[in-house]
Amino acid sequence: MTFKYSNSVPKSNENATADILKAASDPKVISFAGGLPAAELFPVEQMKAASDKIFDLYGQEVLQYASTLGYLGLRKEIVKMMKERAVETSVDNIAVTTGSQQAIDLVARMLINPGDVVITEDPTYLAAIDVFKSYGAEMVGVPMDEDGIKTDALAETVKKYPEAKFIYTIPNFQNPTGRTMAIERRKELIKIANEADLPVLEDDPYGAIRYAGEFLPSLKHLDTEGQVIYLSSFSKILAPGMRLGWIVASQDFMAKFALLEQNADLHADNLAQYVVAQFLQDVDVTEHIKKITDVYEHRATLMLQEIDKQFPKNVHHSIPQGGMFIWVEVPGVDTKQLFDECIKHDVAFVPGSAFFANEEQPGTFRMNFSNMNDEQIVEGVKRMGAAIKAVQN
Repeated sequence: MTFKYSNSVPKSNENATADILKAASDPKVISFAGGLPAAELFPVEQMKAASDKIFDLYGQEVLQYASTLGYLGLRKEIVKMMKERAVETSVDNIAVTTGSQQAIDLVARMLINPGDVVITEDPTYLAAIDVFKSYGAEMVGVPMDEDGIKTDALAETVKKYPEAKFIYTIPNFQNPTGRTMAIERRKELIKIANEADLPVLEDDPYGAIRYAGEFLPSLKHLDTEGQVIYLSSFSKILAPGMRLGWIVASQDFMAKFALLEQNADLHADNLAQYVVAQFLQDVDVTEHIKKITDVYEHRATLMLQEIDKQFPKNVHHSIPQGGMFIWVEVPGVDTKQLFDECIKHDVAFVPGSAFFANEEQPGTFRMNFSNMNDEQIVEGVKRMGAAIKAVQN
């Protein structure tokens, strides 16, 4: 049987990221590759209590079909969470999605026609790149530095591509670099977007996990024209297995979005929505998030100390203020060769090539610190240091 696949299906079955994660899944390999939260911090007992209560109170209701936009009780809780993030909104501007990944996919489906330009940070979240390309987008990356996307370069890019469909950005503790966009650049980005009448897709899955620096307002907070589409997730602050995220946007956009979500899955998991809403009512989520940030701060600090101790002195790295990732640049090294050498040393990372919209920057890679304990971090970085020195010699 020969299937005639659509253009959205990759021509090749090769999946570099899956191959990397497979190699890293060997039990003897210390893996800094995956973007996994720390499982020991999942609120298992509180979730179980919330689930038991939900079945007692709403047993039949939670097992039935539900509203496409999401359970009203959860959307009300999200309104409160958004207010804590300095964004005033209403339940009518919110939809619950099957993780924020689904929201990325549906927004792309709404806005992208084959050949359309999407502007991103370079590097950026690899699964977003894959989604945008699957709808036929032409990716245009804008370089970054430690303060986030370079807005002077962004302005030039927007001028060069006036028909671009939107800007995709992760302002807080960016994946893969861990960088945070400075406040002046946030304001400048909004100014550029407003002047060009260009939507902004703000992806904020990590913003609540801040352990250094000062709180910075989201792009959605700075939005005066309804240009910003805001995405976030419960995956990093509760548990990724719940598969719940949300989107905040103008009501006219949400009306169209609801039609596409209905086509995609009718609605996000109803039981999970009720359980999370009950959890948020019964548990001090601020205290829960503080436990996560304290652990991640410790692990990030330890990894940075070990990198400075074990890696060659010409290696550069980001210094995240939150989130889960560190970006490393090793001048003059072939990243694929380094990855293969690291696997020989039973340690793994994600090569930077997966994260670039355009031309990749050699010698770059992402390290995750959230899912490894102290002993694994110390030993893993030591192994990586030895691997780097081996390929540099």
